Amino acid sequence: MSINYFGYQTTILNEATLSGVGVHSGSKVSITFKPAEADTGVVFKRTLDNGDTHLIRAIASQVAATDLCTVLGDAEGASVATVEHLMAAFYAMEIDNIIVEIDGGEVPIMDGSSIVFIEALDRAGVDILSSKRRYLRVVKPVRIEAGASWAEFVPYEGTRFEIDIDFDCKLIGRQSWKGDISAETFRRELARARTFGFMRDVEFLWASGHALGSSLENSVVISDDDSVINLEGLRYENEFVRHKTLDAVGDLALAGAKFIGCYRSYRGGHKLNSLALKALLNDANAYEVVETSQPRETPRGGELVAVSGPMFALWTL
Repeated sequence: MSINYFGYQTTILNEATLSGVGVHSGSKVSITFKPAEADTGVVFKRTLDNGDTHLIRAIASQVAATDLCTVLGDAEGASVATVEHLMAAFYAMEIDNIIVEIDGGEVPIMDGSSIVFIEALDRAGVDILSSKRRYLRVVKPVRIEAGASWAEFVPYEGTRFEIDIDFDCKLIGRQSWKGDISAETFRRELARARTFGFMRDVEFLWASGHALGSSLENSVVISDDDSVINLEGLRYENEFVRHKTLDAVGDLALAGAKFIGCYRSYRGGHKLNSLALKALLNDANAYEVVETSQPRETPRGGELVAVSGPMFALWTL
């Protein structure tokens, strides 16, 4: 499967269930993927301990926090944390509509990457629907800055990420990943990149109620002498920036539609990604909504045309 800019919306064919622990909560949690109708988008169906259920849409206006992960929440206080690795899998694998039933407050971390979610989607299969997919096409640059960090969207004929990180750590230092995103590229170059952290931060994180489920099975841990503690070592030579790119894909999936353009960032993270996305969506002159001009029978032909009808995602910022 590759990004198809002349395509139609999709969902999954069959249900799929995964179980694991939350990297911050340490609590066991199960998620079940279920097919959804066109124009549903990604919706989390959160079941609380008292049995109540809340529907939380995976869109930028529902972002409740971005400190150590991306958290979605509703007006009644229900939330789902650490959605970024799962959202990256949906985005890269072109799953537009899906219900995610979840019985806890955090998406399971699995191995710290997106690959387990992708394998579950492979098992579920893809169903192509009859409604056209709409895209956000960036038509002018949008840039934000925060101290030494910055992020920007610029016009580009494709979906491209150019991510730079710069850590005061000999093992990491400055790393870059640049490339167009397709299902194949994501699966090959980004999907297995794991979240990472430093041993020196562990006690602080535990004291603040975070990283309670973190382990060498789901995180790359860097020791005080700037070496990798994990016996496995690194999965990629520059796994750190690849994971930051994976995070960016997941955070920008909260646009509620795929974007056509290039996203660049320097020393970014969840907060910067979220602020950049909201800056884009808040500037109606910075993007246009487009879809294919061709019928479903010939999805590879034709051109993308601007549309003025209702948005695929209801962006309320």
